[in-house]
Amino acid sequence: MTGAPAPRAGHVLAIDQGTSATKALVVADDGAVRARARVAVHPRAGAGGAVEQDPEALWRSVVRAGRSALRRAGVAVEAVGLANQGETVLGWDRRSGRALGPALSWQDRRADVVCRRLRGEAATLTGITGLPLDSYFAAPKIAWLREQGAGSSVGAAAVVGTTDTWLLHRLTGTFATDAATASRTLLLDLDRGEWSPDACRIFRLDPQSLPAIQPCAGRFGSTTAFGPSLPVVAAIVDQQAALFGAGCHAPGDAKCTLGTGAFLLVTVGATAPRSSHGLGASIAWQIGGTTTYCLDGGVATAGAALDWLRRLGIGPPPGGLDRALRRAGAPEARPDFVPALAGLAAPGWRPDARGAFLGLTLGTSRDDLAAAVVDGVAAQVAELAAAAAADTGRALSRVRVDGGLTRSPRVVQAVADRLQAPVEVYPGGDATAMGVAALCRLGLGDPGGAARIASGWRPALTVAPAIGGARAADLGGRWRQALRAVTARADGER
Repeated sequence: MTGAPAPRAGHVLAIDQGTSATKALVVADDGAVRARARVAVHPRAGAGGAVEQDPEALWRSVVRAGRSALRRAGVAVEAVGLANQGETVLGWDRRSGRALGPALSWQDRRADVVCRRLRGEAATLTGITGLPLDSYFAAPKIAWLREQGAGSSVGAAAVVGTTDTWLLHRLTGTFATDAATASRTLLLDLDRGEWSPDACRIFRLDPQSLPAIQPCAGRFGSTTAFGPSLPVVAAIVDQQAALFGAGCHAPGDAKCTLGTGAFLLVTVGATAPRSSHGLGASIAWQIGGTTTYCLDGGVATAGAALDWLRRLGIGPPPGGLDRALRRAGAPEARPDFVPALAGLAAPGWRPDARGAFLGLTLGTSRDDLAAAVVDGVAAQVAELAAAAAADTGRALSRVRVDGGLTRSPRVVQAVADRLQAPVEVYPGGDATAMGVAALCRLGLGDPGGAARIASGWRPALTVAPAIGGARAADLGGRWRQALRAVTARADGER
């Protein structure tokens, strides 16, 4: 008597702790997802550029999502891996692991004051770290938080660092970060892969107070947070996890995550790059003794801009975006939108810029506003792609996309039109968690399993540009005029 073959053994629990939710997947070594769980988290925007998150809510979301996924899967797992928000920071008590206040989201702009004070060191920092001096990155926020907490519970005796180090401490008791996340701090010597004494001096930080830097795949300790003791064998910043999960392993491969923000990453290979066109340069992943690098740039508010419209009562409801985009007028007849609701990141790096609609008329509809937001995000993604092409000397031949906004075919079409390149949609929306799962396989010594997970998928949808290059150039030129108006206003307010 014969039956169906048993599923492959070797499951792992992959956790993606993101800005708006924590996702957990149980993944087999052939890439099959046995179970998913999602727990929402809620950033809070406030005055003065504040965007905060409740650290204990982040921790509870990790535990709840992980346990729920394991319960639904009904299988044992070999190991756990964790992706993190990258540039989000908090203070905590090193002995107890207790958070000492809210976490400053990567979107938080209050550390702009630190960057203004250190602008004379900007070129030095970029030369060391590959990153522009901007409060988007972790070190300015760490310095600002320490200054605000001087003499209080977030003073000199506290640990202040990125959420991955805190979550790993809660999970395993270790004091560590991974190489990719470390490269997002403005404190890492990108060429040496070590904390830079000079960068630390500029931010008045002691290199000895920073966590140990480990490869993205390897042993980080063990945890009982999800039940029986499990090894934690992978850790990485979320965008690089998505790059790995999308199979973008060769130089020139690119992905763009279209979620809360929009983040374009391009793999460049084994030599640490520096951008001449406003992008950041980071470690994509470190596996064993081999380091792979990438160029990256982001739009701080993509899905967040649509959420903002919704909160105002003028945006389409969840699930209604495509209907709104169908009803909107042609791009030439609707306003231009600059998605600078939390400042502008790459390639212009203008934290003082503010979001704007330009070209409003009495005929502008709610649907036109939603479509203008999508156009503005797609236009800035195209600017990032142009910068990457200028840095690498070759245009992007295709871009793989993931994230919540890819559920809208019209959003994907808008991105393809502005990029003038085919766009491949990652199936299922879980590229980050799948990247973590692949790294878990590597951490367990199973490169074949990693390859099956990261390279064994097929696009859910492939979208070619629906407009010609001339029209795309015209639309891009008009959007850049709107961008210049926004930055000119910011210049006038300085």
